[in-house]
Amino acid sequence: MDDKVKIELEFPIQASPSLLYQYISTPSGLSEWFADNINSRGEVFTFIWGESEEQAKLLTKKSGERIKLRWLADDDTSYFFEMRIQVDEITKDVSLMITDFAQEDEVEESKMLWENMIADLKQILGSK
Repeated sequence: MDDKVKIELEFPIQASPSLLYQYISTPSGLSEWFADNINSRGEVFTFIWGESEEQAKLLTKKSGERIKLRWLADDDTSYFFEMRIQVDEITKDVSLMITDFAQEDEVEESKMLWENMIADLKQILGSK
């Protein structure tokens, strides 16, 4: 299996960190922008897009700050995706930091996918 490349993205979002956290950490919040539907049982989240579904295991969750998951279909346990809220101490600007992994030939496609999903999230939040 080819090694994957780490992708780190930053998206400024005009929303309170507590509201944003609800949209990145709960099945109901995530299903508004990340997937068509999301179910969770304990630490396993099932993401549904049309006819396909993928399962991810919750690795870490820090209230009000971040959520980190790993796709169960991925054999390599060192790969994950994380959504982390960062607040600038001086300006109080809020950003959503994304860490993900993709095959080298799929990096641009993965970045575009995140950009489109975050655009949907911003629209739901009423952020520019």
